[in-house]
Amino acid sequence: MLDWVLFGVALAAVVAGCLIPNRYLPPLPNDKLLHAGAFAVLTGLGLRIAQDGRHAALWLLGLLLAGWLIECLQQLVPDRGFSWPDIAANAAGIAVAAIPYMLWQLL
Repeated sequence: MLDWVLFGVALAAVVAGCLIPNRYLPPLPNDKLLHAGAFAVLTGLGLRIAQDGRHAALWLLGLLLAGWLIECLQQLVPDRGFSWPDIAANAAGIAVAAIPYMLWQLL
């Protein structure tokens, strides 16, 4: 249950951070590292919830789709826009968290 709560809070924070107009955000360090880090955290939490390998794969696909959807929604937000490099950073964060998980499952 706690994993679901943590995932929900983290997801809400990521969505809110991505859908706030840039003019309301403080100067941020490397945007791509923030995307990768956020999606690595979401992936780690999602994989803790996953019940088996099939569910884990669904979590990974769902997070990748969520990152794409967020980018699509950013087109509707002033000062924001769709960014393929952001999607790539999201995917990198997912991979950074998923690869150790998959290796651990092989042991």
